[in-house]
Amino acid sequence: MAKSRKRDYYAVLGVARDASEAEIKRAFRELARKHHPDVATKSDDGERFREINEAYTCLSDKDARARYDRWGHVDDDGTGGLSAVMDAATELINDVLRRRKTKQKGADVRYTLEISFEEAAFGCEKTIALPATATSGAPKGARAARELVIVVGAGTKDGTVKTLRGEGELGKGGAADGDLHVAIRVAEHALRRDGLDVRSSAEISFSQAALGAVLDIQTLDGPVKMRIPPGTQPGRVFRIRGKGIPQASGKSAPRGDHLVEVAVVVPTELTPRQRELIEELGQTTGEDPRGGPGRRRLIDRVRSLLDE
Repeated sequence: MAKSRKRDYYAVLGVARDASEAEIKRAFRELARKHHPDVATKSDDGERFREINEAYTCLSDKDARARYDRWGHVDDDGTGGLSAVMDAATELINDVLRRRKTKQKGADVRYTLEISFEEAAFGCEKTIALPATATSGAPKGARAARELVIVVGAGTKDGTVKTLRGEGELGKGGAADGDLHVAIRVAEHALRRDGLDVRSSAEISFSQAALGAVLDIQTLDGPVKMRIPPGTQPGRVFRIRGKGIPQASGKSAPRGDHLVEVAVVVPTELTPRQRELIEELGQTTGEDPRGGPGRRRLIDRVRSLLDE
């Protein structure tokens, strides 16, 4: 059988909710005299007196009245509105703590992306494929296999790591997903990077070094003609402007230069005719190609010069 709902304490005493302590006390005395068991004439006066006494006990106590005004009646089992709210709050806090204990951020995933030297210099877009991953306790259960587009900016260096937030393994218990770290690896190339400049080397013959020549140099933009003047010395560096690494994306972005170091190739064996020509050269320069006291043969001086 359902319990009857308690009446409002202010209604029991017949006072307003903003009644003073004196008004509450006066109302209680009048009702108590009328419904006291010693003078009661009705069968329900005993229950009525208990109700009046309970109402006064609560409303005559400042703290109890404040709790009643906020939370309402205390139930028969000793739990009232305040207790119920406190219990609910405690349960909520415990649930939050339990969820925190079971929460776990998804693991990060690392992926190595290899690109060419030219792609690193000018930038590119690469599509990578990631396999499906299953994470126990994750609300979504598993992450399906997917493809992602990775944007590589112009001038990207070898070893650069790009981070994609939330693209790693799924989190547990509602926690955040992990991240995807894409490590950029630039493939080996004949060109070498030096800041925004690139470097390469070019081999020329002794005659080209002496007489000058026009060389085909492979740059980031394809082959270009580079002129070397007569009398070029071994190890000299020539600069091709604007053929290096772009500072940013776009055709109009400033670029570094292409530096070419010249290496003179010295023949290891000479034909009789070649030897004859070099000896003639030595005679025209005032040197004795056959050697002599305190002099070196011209061919040895040429080789020594070109080996520097």
